Amino acid sequence: MSHEEDYSDALVVEQILSGQKDMFRLLLRRYERQVHGMGMSFFRNDDDARDFSQEVFLKVYKNLSGFEGRARFSTWLYKIAYNTALNAASRRKEYSSLAEGPSEIEAGESQAPDRILLRKAAKEAVLESIRDLPERFRLCVDLFFFYERSYIEIEAITGIPVNTIKSHVFRAKKILREKLSEIADGGNL
Repeated sequence: MSHEEDYSDALVVEQILSGQKDMFRLLLRRYERQVHGMGMSFFRNDDDARDFSQEVFLKVYKNLSGFEGRARFSTWLYKIAYNTALNAASRRKEYSSLAEGPSEIEAGESQAPDRILLRKAAKEAVLESIRDLPERFRLCVDLFFFYERSYIEIEAITGIPVNTIKSHVFRAKKILREKLSEIADGGNL
């Protein structure tokens, strides 16, 4: 295997555990952006997100022998990241949805100013509605829609039962649909 992409996560873990410690850089490269993104969703600033990422990868490295391969490596890693973030956030008493992160209208996109303002207002309405969701709903929505985790993976990460996760996502979508409908009917969009 000559290319890094050819190595499965399980094989990389196996090689690290057999003494090839430098192989950890592959896992770091594969997942650093996602872990940093989770850090940003919890801490809302780059310095704290970087510290969080370092703490997560240090825990992953130290506990690599605990990876049993029953779930995907990414699920195992996200569970460590999620628990690390939850512990830190509970000390700070805060959690911010990933949906609250900045996003710009795509560069080079040519639209009339009224369309740009309409899209911006719609986006703000959606983000405000997500911010108003109960925290347990926001968490499930974030992991499902923004991190693209399956219900089973969310259960493995959070410990919340799959049926409860499905219920939270369903209820969150219903709440969002109702709020956005009210906003649209009120003429604010």
